[in-house]
Amino acid sequence: MKKHGMDYSDIDMDSCCRIFLEEMERGLAGQESSLEMIPTYIETERDVPTEQKVVVMDAGGTNFRVAVVHFTNQKQPTIENHKTSRMPGVDEEVSKDTFFESMAKYVKDIVDKGSNIGFCFSYPTEIAPNKDGRLIRFSKEIKAKDVEGQMIGESLNIALAGLGYEGNKHIVLLNDTVATLLAGRATSSGRTYDSYVGFILGTGTNCAYIESNKNIIKPPVKLGAKYLAPRFTRGYFLDPDKSQIINIESGSFGKAPRGSIDLQFDNSTKNPGVYTFEKMISGAYFGPLCLLTIKTAAKENLFSSVATERLSSINELTTEQVNDFLCKSGANDNPISAAVANNNNDDMVTLHDLLERLVERAAKLTAVNLSSAALKSGKGRDPNRPVCIVAEGTTFYKLKNLKSRVEYYLTEYLQGRKGRYYEIISVDNATLIGAAVAGLTN
Repeated sequence: MKKHGMDYSDIDMDSCCRIFLEEMERGLAGQESSLEMIPTYIETERDVPTEQKVVVMDAGGTNFRVAVVHFTNQKQPTIENHKTSRMPGVDEEVSKDTFFESMAKYVKDIVDKGSNIGFCFSYPTEIAPNKDGRLIRFSKEIKAKDVEGQMIGESLNIALAGLGYEGNKHIVLLNDTVATLLAGRATSSGRTYDSYVGFILGTGTNCAYIESNKNIIKPPVKLGAKYLAPRFTRGYFLDPDKSQIINIESGSFGKAPRGSIDLQFDNSTKNPGVYTFEKMISGAYFGPLCLLTIKTAAKENLFSSVATERLSSINELTTEQVNDFLCKSGANDNPISAAVANNNNDDMVTLHDLLERLVERAAKLTAVNLSSAALKSGKGRDPNRPVCIVAEGTTFYKLKNLKSRVEYYLTEYLQGRKGRYYEIISVDNATLIGAAVAGLTN
């Protein structure tokens, strides 16, 4: 692992966080940066109205969900008409018209149940002051190239009109990390937090945090033929005394220390050179990255000849299969378990060690992401008012030892060395609840 620059011990937390923070600052200033630091124009101080229904949509890495949500007088979220479908563009390339028509069909039966739509759209999107947004690019291997550059809410309204719906809906577009952050704030009334961070580590990864408007100094950004989503300079549009949520797009962080196997794997993906941080830790990529690491180890004679032949013949490996092996190494229905079964036990130990070190590296990199967001917020100095990290995603919670190792690094570095206190929470149906908050308060 060290030979190929892939070992967790080669990652220096302080150095990595410093570089991450520098990229954040550059992104906020509109300078060249691998972190886009997208303003959302969504504040966190507004009260959520009760007993008022809102339509919510959630475009994730694999699934597309719709529902109707309202908050009771006790501030408890209620989810109705919940339906899950396949995300368009997951299985095959789709056109722009097919993409938006598919989404319109998913929501058409409930579109009249609320005056607004809160739309959690989990891809890099330039947000306009009216809360619509232009898709910058797809991640998570979604195949709908024609959608890039399109205004999402506007295009969805056009598709709804094509299905016979009369009248435009006010659509509030937000990222899944922004929705997760809002859900944490809306459901944590029994605890006092200094600030909030929204974090996703599932199919992909991203992070959002709350930033003072006075630090957002990007020049205007031109969208298409006109200024649809100006990033106004300090004092011109944004109230410097207020704050808003920033979508970091942390999966695109391009200055994490990558090894030779990372580089080889990146070149094999649909978009080489894009979202390289995500390709080191997220669920869509972690399994295939593990497989390439295993095959590289096999070529370099780390396994017996029998195991080498079997491992070299494996064509696919998912993150779920990696987790299954780490949890129950002897399960022969797992391709890598079967490859080293009934061989020299050293093969099993070697395979286990390789994968554990990759999980440890993913945990350390995740801690870099979260530490940087907490540090940039300037909050969490009082142990009675920690930064609340609202974390979601199957990779974060299900991949063996990942969450516990992330907390180890956060405790050792963020809290122990930087004096910033944190607490990790989870909110059921966070993206739906957060999208509802956004739709009800904007």
